[in-house]
Amino acid sequence: MTNIAASSYALAAIGFLALGLPVLAGWRGHAQRVTLSIACLITAAWAGALTWNAAAGILWSTPAAVLEVLRDGAWSLFLVALLGHWRRDAVSAGRPSGLTALRPSLLLALAVYLALLVAIVAAGWTGSLLQSFGVPILAGYMGLAVYGMLLVEQLYRNKTIVERWAIKFACLGIGGMFAYDFYMYSNTMLFRELNPDLWTARGVINALTVPLIAASIARRRSWSTSFAVSRRVVFHSAALFGSAVYLLAMGTVGYYLRYFGGSWGSVMQTGFLFGAVCLLGVILFSGSARSWLRVSISKHFYRYNYDYREEWMRFTRTLSGRGPNLGERAIQALAALVESPGGTLWQRGDSGRFEPRARWQGVDGGMAEAADSPFCQFLESTQWVIDLDEYLERPEKYEGLAVPDWLLDMPRRWLVVPLMLQENLFGFVVLQRARSPLQLNWEIIDLLEIAGSQAASHLAQDDAANALMVARQFESFNRMSTFVVHDLKNLVAQLSLMNANAEKHKDNPEFQRDMLETLDHSVQKMKMMLQKLGRTENAEKPLPLALDQVVRQALAMKSAFEPHPELLVEAPGLMVVADRERLERVLGHLIQNAIEATPRNGHVLVRVGRPGGGRADAVEVEITDTGAGMSEEFIRERLFKPFESTKSAGMGIGVFESREYINELGGTMDVRSQPGAGTTFKVVLPLQREQAAATTA
Repeated sequence: MTNIAASSYALAAIGFLALGLPVLAGWRGHAQRVTLSIACLITAAWAGALTWNAAAGILWSTPAAVLEVLRDGAWSLFLVALLGHWRRDAVSAGRPSGLTALRPSLLLALAVYLALLVAIVAAGWTGSLLQSFGVPILAGYMGLAVYGMLLVEQLYRNKTIVERWAIKFACLGIGGMFAYDFYMYSNTMLFRELNPDLWTARGVINALTVPLIAASIARRRSWSTSFAVSRRVVFHSAALFGSAVYLLAMGTVGYYLRYFGGSWGSVMQTGFLFGAVCLLGVILFSGSARSWLRVSISKHFYRYNYDYREEWMRFTRTLSGRGPNLGERAIQALAALVESPGGTLWQRGDSGRFEPRARWQGVDGGMAEAADSPFCQFLESTQWVIDLDEYLERPEKYEGLAVPDWLLDMPRRWLVVPLMLQENLFGFVVLQRARSPLQLNWEIIDLLEIAGSQAASHLAQDDAANALMVARQFESFNRMSTFVVHDLKNLVAQLSLMNANAEKHKDNPEFQRDMLETLDHSVQKMKMMLQKLGRTENAEKPLPLALDQVVRQALAMKSAFEPHPELLVEAPGLMVVADRERLERVLGHLIQNAIEATPRNGHVLVRVGRPGGGRADAVEVEITDTGAGMSEEFIRERLFKPFESTKSAGMGIGVFESREYINELGGTMDVRSQPGAGTTFKVVLPLQREQAAATTA
């Protein structure tokens, strides 16, 4: 077994030495030349030390343990160099140099490496000391392995497809080394002894990574493209890494509780580990803890506080979501930018004052602010985001600002974000204090200002849509009222004519009968119109109707007018599908217009029959008069235009409504007319489907 172990690690030493020396000598001018060659040579030295130990029958020695820490650190440094995001922001740090130029996360990792080296040297970690001092150092080695795997995961996840093609074998090789170390040390901590087979195979495992790294070196031209680490990846990676470190620490403490707890050791260890896991769950699901982690990552890992693409997509999705509560969604979108737990929206009302319009997880402000108040005038003129805490501490920074007392008395009030629309104050949002401390800077303030303008645009569009909907409702009501007035005009004309003839024909029984029928019909029509205006009537469903009967009913209402229309039914019993009252009104409008356009000695003929052209699936109503007629220009430009009429008391909507309803039924209406030669209206309607099919057959 000793010879096998020595051969295994010797193979790894030869492989990494053969890889590192050519890289150091011949890979000049490449950004990762130094880090890669150092990692390969330190790994070769570490494998050589373990080869010497194996030949001497020793598993562990202080030099080999130190070299292992250096090996892990060198490969981690190589991965960080490939990431290319290891310097601190020069603007926020005052152009640092040396170690101060490193990111805080890298400084922390460096501190962990140094602490582990000191612990190894101080403990003199040999086989005889493994039981006494091995658990903390094993936990440290596991932490280094977890850190290395996280670096590999971030490197591969955030590269483009071309970059992944270049580094995938290196990620497999280096990630495999760290993963095997994690497995071996986890097994050692679990069983409290090192598995000789795992330790022996470790050299071969490391040697197998050499060709994988060499394959990536051959593709090195695509290593140095631009790179940016996603905040979401860093957030989840940091949460995972922190959880792993926490569990390792708690596991170490639990081990010592069991080791020194005597007969209560197992009970204390179980209870402590359960409590530690519960505490971890509380921390992971805590909004304040997650907020603090996001703020810390943006502050220490990135030059800018925001991933603007991701933030703007989230902001737009929130505002564009479904539902009527746009005000709440606007507050939520603004609050998410600064980790605020809630807020209240003020918007200009009909009275001209800014009134509380919506709130999201915030207190009800309950107070309105005049648009011409100093506070609103300051917001409109400066368009500043106001930090109320800073205003109380340094009022000179907000010269001319007078914050109302009711706003200062609001609990947890923090920021006032103006909603600007075309240089005018559309509203403002008061956000509650963030879950974790957040230092405002120019970047956050600029983002809130532009986000406020975007939210104002969405809110204004929503208000405009609501106003348009109300306007359309009024338009629809007014249009219906216009038709009703038109019908009332016709009824008044009929009643006026009947009243004028009443004295002359009051003793005529036939006239009395017609008068009573006309009065009853007029009363029924007026009741129906009142119901429509009151919106209490359900829309009637179209029913099969005998068209000649509908025409007869329409003509009966015109019996008092002169000239009396004549009816010619060429094809009785033809059925159409329509609303009786509307179809009768449409045909009545056309007949009434023909009567009014024709002198008393003229003629009005209404014909019901088949249309020309041999169509068997339609019925035609033709209304012909010998009146004054119309010009082609009038027919083309004015006849079917609503509210255009040649009559002094006309509404100009009868023909328009007639054509609209005929088209709605699937029919057509044609007009032929010449000045002085009369007019002919042809209304063609489709037959009822069953009757049309029978006629065709």
